[in-house]
Amino acid sequence: MPTPAELVSKAQEHVDSGAFFAELAKLVRYPTVSDHPDGRVAIKAYLDEVLTPALTGLGCSVRRYPNPDPAGGPFLIGTRIESPELPTVLCYGHADVVTGHDGRWSEGRDPWTLTADGERWYGRGSADNKGQHLINLTALRLLLAETGSLGFNLKFLFETGEEIGSPGLGEFVAAQSQALGADVLIASDGPRLDAATPTVFLGARGAVRISLDVDLRPDAYHSGNWGGVLRNPATTLTGAIACLVDGHGRIRVPGLLPPELPGSVREALAEIRIAGNPGDPALEESWGDTGLSAAERLYGWNTLEVLSLGAGDIDRPVNAIPGKARAVLQLRYVAGTEVSDVADTIRKHLASHGFSMVEVTVEASFQASRTPVGNPWVGWAKGVLDEVSDRPVAILPSFGGGLPNHVFTDILGIATLWLPHSYPGCLQHAPDEHLLAPIVREGLVLATTLFHALGRFTAPATGTAEVSRSRSGAAPR
Repeated sequence: MPTPAELVSKAQEHVDSGAFFAELAKLVRYPTVSDHPDGRVAIKAYLDEVLTPALTGLGCSVRRYPNPDPAGGPFLIGTRIESPELPTVLCYGHADVVTGHDGRWSEGRDPWTLTADGERWYGRGSADNKGQHLINLTALRLLLAETGSLGFNLKFLFETGEEIGSPGLGEFVAAQSQALGADVLIASDGPRLDAATPTVFLGARGAVRISLDVDLRPDAYHSGNWGGVLRNPATTLTGAIACLVDGHGRIRVPGLLPPELPGSVREALAEIRIAGNPGDPALEESWGDTGLSAAERLYGWNTLEVLSLGAGDIDRPVNAIPGKARAVLQLRYVAGTEVSDVADTIRKHLASHGFSMVEVTVEASFQASRTPVGNPWVGWAKGVLDEVSDRPVAILPSFGGGLPNHVFTDILGIATLWLPHSYPGCLQHAPDEHLLAPIVREGLVLATTLFHALGRFTAPATGTAEVSRSRSGAAPR
């Protein structure tokens, strides 16, 4: 039986030998763009030629499922059951990527060809999400090759529409809850806190897109002849926005805020520092709720951002009062925020400030959810990862962006541990997307260690009660 140190050495060797880079290069060649017909053809090939062999190589039975939503692509589930006495781990990844932005990459790089430039590995999907799910698949493969068993049951879910909002995922997971039932989710997506800090995040903020329209008349009227007697849609719109979120980024609508910042979240974020790395923008300390730290504002609280704002022709203005104006805002919100009546909440608030002429439409992008910081799985994972990390692992209650975490916490009812293998500056939705080689090396060590510990070691838990497991015991719950 290999020791943990021997497994770590195997993981490092796999990266240092160039084997991982060569595997990832094959994955990047598939232009699996989920919002393009050609991309959907590539997705089918990716499932058939990459993921199915990878899962069967782990001893999984593999089945493809159609999507109940015609807007989305198929799902793939791999299952390996070693014993009903063992805990079951559910892993997740997404096969699709965003558009390649061909012709816009630096140095004439092809988005579908993995290219190394120092420690940066450029290619579409290298960070989001092919490189990340390849790390986890490789960790499982290394563990199985060295030990002959995982020591737990494995289920792996791949979706093919995460980049277009995961259509059909919730409905599919609900229908396949028995097939996907597990004790814990261990998955990788999104970025670490920063390039140097191993991170586990427990959920994701949700997002609601809000359109504000002031459409008062079909024509624009001369500002000299009509100024002061006609309501200006642009002026009205800016006033309406200001009564929702002020000029310093503070939300002014109580109904758009979470009820509280839990003490466990505040404690988890106490030592977290935001930005300060090369290429990061400078933070504005007076922006947002100044009663909260930057980490609390980003990972534990709600923000209302103006995404776009328009009236008239901004580049060639004329001396006329525009007939209409429009803005698109986005509410990023944490779990515990009531968002079922956001449109009505905003309408009532605007009306109370004299802006009843502003039309409000709302589109929910994804839901907020998170596993409690005090969940025993969280303390177990941090303890295991801290043993092999050069610095303490950061625990983030919520990822700042959006992921379909809620389908696992709310539908399957399981704890979620996200171990990201990328960083905030990876440019995952832009030209020059890249994966950092040092994160790959460390990420493979962390993932291999975590899976090995789950199958073979006693797992310490947080809280007052000690929760542990051995091969014959129960996993943390």
